[in-house]
Amino acid sequence: MSSDYEYSDDDGDYYDDEEMIDGTQDDEEGSGDEMMDNFGDDFKVAPKGKHKSYEVEYESLSQQAVENMMQQDVDHICGIFGVDEDTASLLLRHMKWNKERLIEKYMDKPTSVLVAAGVSLPEAPPPPPPGRTHTNAATQPNSRRPTTRGTSKLLGLASGPKSAKLPASSPTATYATPKPLQRQPSKKADDAFVCQICFNDAPNLQTLSLDCEHTYCTDCWTDYVVSKVRDESEHSIRCMAEGCALVAPDRFIREILLPEPGAPILDSKKGEQNAKTWIRFQELLVRYFVACYHSLKFCPYPSCTNTVSCPSAASKSSLTTIVPTVSCGARGIGSEIQDLTQSQQFGLGLHGKEHIFCFGCPIESDHRPVICNVAKMWLKKCRDDSETANWIKSNTKECPTCQSTIEKNGGCNHMTCKKCKHEFCWVCMGPWSEHGTAWYSCNRYDEKTGVEARDAQSKSRASLERYLHYYNRWANHEQSAKLSVDLYAKTEKKMEEMQITSALTWIEVQFMKKAVEEVEKCRTTLKWTYCMAYYLGRGNEKELFEDNQRDLEKAVEDLSELLESPIEPENIPTLRQGVTNKTVYVQKRNEIVLEDTAKGFLEGRWRWNVKVEGFDDPEEQL
Repeated sequence: MSSDYEYSDDDGDYYDDEEMIDGTQDDEEGSGDEMMDNFGDDFKVAPKGKHKSYEVEYESLSQQAVENMMQQDVDHICGIFGVDEDTASLLLRHMKWNKERLIEKYMDKPTSVLVAAGVSLPEAPPPPPPGRTHTNAATQPNSRRPTTRGTSKLLGLASGPKSAKLPASSPTATYATPKPLQRQPSKKADDAFVCQICFNDAPNLQTLSLDCEHTYCTDCWTDYVVSKVRDESEHSIRCMAEGCALVAPDRFIREILLPEPGAPILDSKKGEQNAKTWIRFQELLVRYFVACYHSLKFCPYPSCTNTVSCPSAASKSSLTTIVPTVSCGARGIGSEIQDLTQSQQFGLGLHGKEHIFCFGCPIESDHRPVICNVAKMWLKKCRDDSETANWIKSNTKECPTCQSTIEKNGGCNHMTCKKCKHEFCWVCMGPWSEHGTAWYSCNRYDEKTGVEARDAQSKSRASLERYLHYYNRWANHEQSAKLSVDLYAKTEKKMEEMQITSALTWIEVQFMKKAVEEVEKCRTTLKWTYCMAYYLGRGNEKELFEDNQRDLEKAVEDLSELLESPIEPENIPTLRQGVTNKTVYVQKRNEIVLEDTAKGFLEGRWRWNVKVEGFDDPEEQL
């Protein structure tokens, strides 16, 4: 994950333990300023004005705020089309919440749009030509005229027996709140209703159906909806009948999961499960809405339901000049896993974490200063290469002819490539034909073919060693960041020890905690600088970048050494001053790296040694 204690979008101050919010929106303003005042002159941070070049404008939204946005779109469509909210919602979801496209399509062919969205049934086939015998339309269950929504409300589901429905010839149909149908005992045995899912034929069986009149018992409907929502994460729930494309409206789903007062009391456990299913259904609707907009992204942290709006990172072209690191405004973990122990939360890296992630790519962490395409390229290479790279370097060589990787599995140095059948000497890499029978002397090291083979292998090994150079340092900083959990625990003990052995209060020893937070944040930056350095083309810009990288790394290691040093009561004032000064210096060095890199992207200064989308090809560079 990213640095746990990045500055939030609202203020540039640190958070205390009591201010860490578990999975909720950061609504309190100014609390950070009051806390920082308690530290005296240790940490003086300039007031935050305009955003720095490595920051992006964004807004964090709660689930309720996103639902309000959805409701505004629904109301807009209701006002234009004259339909009810359920119909408008289904139409918008069908068009992926593109209001303009929906209006255009609906005004052109309203019936086709309604059928495609699962709101109404398709048109009945035309009547047969005169002169032929045909069945009365009243006896055909599927011969009804299509439900139109131009001037009518949704005729979405059966609220009573068929005889209670409005006639097909009615010009305006009203939407009735869906209610379970109470099946009365039939006078004739052949009139008894049998659910086609569970084959229950109880005389008092409660049933439900949509406008298609495919009727099933309420238990089957409930199990079907719960399965679709909880197991398949499906927000568009169609009729259970095979081949039926009618979609259940939201009011119908709510009626199934949350019965009206006075309805038969369900088992308490099942009722609780249904209530959670309804909450999950609403979350799925929000997630689908967010996924339809490039300027919105759902927070990837577990159980968090917040969303981030970042229009500046909505296009692919913008991702070549910015690294859109954002925060959803929440901290800690969601309600579903709050029952974990504190050690388990630390192990998951979730305790007190600010939810920071990249808006422009699937990487669920802060990968500044490197842009998204390069970061994804690096992670893919690490997954493919890092596991075997060290072993390959130590135990294999490349064939001088086809460069296939070969492992020596015997004592003889006479090697034969299984791919190209080339024979060569394992010791000098020269052709075996030039060794005669005295292969062990290897007296032909200066022959041209042997030199060329060694040069080819040297290039291959150099490429592998170069990758391992950057990967090992990248992995080292990643591991150090993970070990910060132990460092936090050690630092807290030292803070308690300082209180006991000196006159410092708990607030005054917070400088240790702030130093640990800054070290962790800077290690995240350093980790990704090695990714960027690996792909940067040679030149003065890369040398300057590595100079800044070196200065930051040295400052971080110095601060880490101070944090690990033992505490002597007589040296506490000196230690406090040294840690505070070094923390401020490390923070400034980190800002220099991020600021210079971000300006380089905006100015087009960076050149890569591989093809990166949005940049010049390596061979076209000067």
